Amino acid sequence: MDLGKGLNGKRILITGASSGIGAHFARVAARHGAHVALAARRTDRLEQLAGELVEMGAQSARPIELDVSDGASIHHCRAQAVEAFGGLDILVNNAGIAREGAALDQTAEDFDAVMDVNLRGVWLMAISCGRHWRDTGQPGVIVNIASILGLRVGSGVASYAVSKAGVVQMTKALALEFARHQVRVNALAPGYFETEINEGFFNTPAGEKMVGRVPMRRIGDLSELDGPFLLLASDASRYMTGAVIPVDGGHLVSSL
Repeated sequence: MDLGKGLNGKRILITGASSGIGAHFARVAARHGAHVALAARRTDRLEQLAGELVEMGAQSARPIELDVSDGASIHHCRAQAVEAFGGLDILVNNAGIAREGAALDQTAEDFDAVMDVNLRGVWLMAISCGRHWRDTGQPGVIVNIASILGLRVGSGVASYAVSKAGVVQMTKALALEFARHQVRVNALAPGYFETEINEGFFNTPAGEKMVGRVPMRRIGDLSELDGPFLLLASDASRYMTGAVIPVDGGHLVSSL
């Protein structure tokens, strides 16, 4: 089965689409003929990316300003995507931030900032889209971007790990409730991939030490997320819901 064909003509909304994994998934969707709504705060980047996506094969691309920590912004974003495409088929909850440092040195504001984006924002966007699908009687798909840090922990990223653990459990809880409305909810849990945020880190002594703990002894290439993403976003996974799929080079099964 060609998983990519499952996105042809689909209407997909991707949060955190201005860079990194979100921008990568937008390009994947474009290559397979989807309508792509790009949502993030950095609209200048979204506008540039939207033009690129149309050239790559997207049926259409719409940049939408979004602050996932703001409930009104989330509602407006979802409404704009539906208006632009005449409906919505897939939500990719990708927006996320981190506050690095020892937990004892973090402020309450640091913790709240991470939770507002990584957990509350994912929840509100899922609920907004879920209500739309329930009220219109249309089926829908949600792909949450979790992390292996939601399944095991690492030092210096406590609030991030807590937020992603919440996304893992949220995926399962919403999958249970949304199934009756023909809405599937699954998650990807990536391991370590190089993006512009961590560019160069994996060539440092600390980064090389981290890579050494991955059984495959390397970090992932973003293209290695394509297959799992296409599986969860397309009808190829139509009998899957509540699943969390790690893509991590075996990191989760490495010895303690």
